[in-house]
Amino acid sequence: MFIASVVGVFKFNELPEKYGPFVQYKASLEKRNIDKDEKIAILNIAGTESHHVLLLSSYKSIDEIVDELKEVDAKLNYNSKKILEGHL
Repeated sequence: MFIASVVGVFKFNELPEKYGPFVQYKASLEKRNIDKDEKIAILNIAGTESHHVLLLSSYKSIDEIVDELKEVDAKLNYNSKKILEGHL
């Protein structure tokens, strides 16, 4: 199992350019438009060159995020879990 760590939580209009394609891909999977003030969490998946995007308004609880990460064989580290809980 891989460990996921928060790289950052950004508003869409403040998102670093290098994460833009990841966010657009996630939005297309969820068939959503992203508001410029929407909070987005970017996770780094340790041991890979992959990032996982969380459109935070899509989640009601940290458990939903934990379940989503299980599907990609990843687990949040403790600090990242606490950070995300504070943004939900």
